[in-house]
Amino acid sequence: MSDEDQPTIGRRDAMAGLAGLVLAAGCEPAAESRPVRQAENSMRQPTLYIPHGGGPCFFMAWRMGPPDTWAKMAAWLRSMVNELPERPKALLVVSAHWEAAQPTVTEGEGATLLYDYSGFPPHTYELTWPAKGDPGLAARTRELLEGAGIAAAGDPERGLDHGVFIPLKLSVPEADIPTVQLSLVRGLDPATHLAMGKALAPLRDEGVLIVGSGMSYHDMRGFGRDASLPVSQRFDRWLAETMPDSEGREAALERWEDAPEGRACHPREEHLLPLMVAAGAAEGEPGERVFGDQVMGVEVSAYRFG
Repeated sequence: MSDEDQPTIGRRDAMAGLAGLVLAAGCEPAAESRPVRQAENSMRQPTLYIPHGGGPCFFMAWRMGPPDTWAKMAAWLRSMVNELPERPKALLVVSAHWEAAQPTVTEGEGATLLYDYSGFPPHTYELTWPAKGDPGLAARTRELLEGAGIAAAGDPERGLDHGVFIPLKLSVPEADIPTVQLSLVRGLDPATHLAMGKALAPLRDEGVLIVGSGMSYHDMRGFGRDASLPVSQRFDRWLAETMPDSEGREAALERWEDAPEGRACHPREEHLLPLMVAAGAAEGEPGERVFGDQVMGVEVSAYRFG
């Protein structure tokens, strides 16, 4: 479908759609799953904190600003897997759009999709990304978390929300890498999510790519306002200076609200918390800003650790 053929969306509808992106939550008691078989001769995977855009922005004709608003981000997401040391054997993705009482993983064999956005063109509710689930990885994730003293759960029914399938539809268009989603924990405590990342670090040596999917700026009222650019740049600069510091990063992330414009950029921090998991899983290793762009009048960035 060309841009000319795609349904379009105006500024008012787009803002309503962006404001309507919802948090999915709730989980069922864990089901028994077979343990994952550790990968042999795998190179250690890095971890990533990526931006996932606004709703289904990459798959529609954008009219709230320049048509190419999301083009650079889309291009980077398309290149993401190709820049890894080797193709991952599985993906574990922490999205901003799922919060549960305790860390919870999707346990299904197949991955259904949750179109948890509103106000966008009809065709965006028919997008597909038919990746398989990985109950073995789900079980291994729970095992590692519980081994670190972090109670965890599984949900055999839940599908993948747009924080997972929208960016991965670009990064893994063949949908041929098994994918498990991991929830955030309600309360959004940064230390909790850093600890989750630390517990999951062994997965990196088992061929699993750990991805935190959010946005480094996420004030819905700030997008498109002239005053927001310098605010976002001050916080982005703090991130760029702090993520390479493997020794002081954890303490800084625990106190992210003290960062320049931290709370202004994240009135609610669910889009920042996936960064904590990615950084925690690379404890003692530097982070690097691997993508940056200005979209909808603010600075956004992505980070790679390890």
